[in-house]
Amino acid sequence: MSIIVTILTILLTVQQTHIPAPQSLSGIKLARVKYGGGGDWYNDPSAEVNLLRYVRANTNINVEPVYEYVDLSSDNLFQYPLIFMTGHGTVNFTESEARNLRSYLENGGFLYVDDDYGMDKSIRKELKKVFPEQDLVELPFDHPIYHTHFDFPNGLPKIHEHDAKPPQGFGLFIGKRLCVFYTVETNPSDGWADPEVHHDPPEKREAALKIGTNIIVYALSQ
Repeated sequence: MSIIVTILTILLTVQQTHIPAPQSLSGIKLARVKYGGGGDWYNDPSAEVNLLRYVRANTNINVEPVYEYVDLSSDNLFQYPLIFMTGHGTVNFTESEARNLRSYLENGGFLYVDDDYGMDKSIRKELKKVFPEQDLVELPFDHPIYHTHFDFPNGLPKIHEHDAKPPQGFGLFIGKRLCVFYTVETNPSDGWADPEVHHDPPEKREAALKIGTNIIVYALSQ
C-alpha cells in the first residue's frame, strides 16, 4: 500500500506547485474493474484511454493512457490509486472481493462507478457488502468533486438520457474522505469513448471528459 501513498503524495505536490511529474515516475493508470454477475464490465475499452489523454493534455498529472483491468480479489488492485467500473447488467462481489476492496479503499484507494444503465440495483446491493454500516449519500452541488479542476455549478452534466431523470452523484466515505463516487442517469464514461461508438455531439463529449478529469484530479488530491 506504500505505492499508493507515495503516488498520491507526489501527485498532490505536483498539483500544488504545477511542476511536471518526474519522467522516472510511472504514469497513473485508471484500471477497469473486472467483476462477476454477468454484467458487461469490459464495454467501451476506449473510454479510459481517451479520458487519460484528455487529463494529460489539460493537467500536469503524469498519466499513462492505456486500458488495463484488475480483479478485485487480486493483490494487483493495490498498484492503482484509482479504479473504475461500469456496465449494463448485474454486479456480484464475492465476500473475499468485498473485503479486499474495502481494504484497498481504507488504505487510500478510490473507486469510481458509472451506471451504464442497468447496474443500479445490483451495485447498491454489492456496495453494501463493502460498507454494511453506511448507505450511499447524494453529494451536494458544492462538493469539491464538481469544482476541483473544471467548474460544474449544477453538479453532474447529463450525457445520456436513459430514463430522462436528472443525473445524480452518490458517495461512500471513510471518515470525511470520499472513497467511492457513483454516478447514475448520466453515463459520463460513454462520453469518453471514441466518437463513433455512441455518436455523442462534441459538447457532450467535452462535458464528459471534463467531469472525468475532475474525478481523477479530486481522487488523486485526497
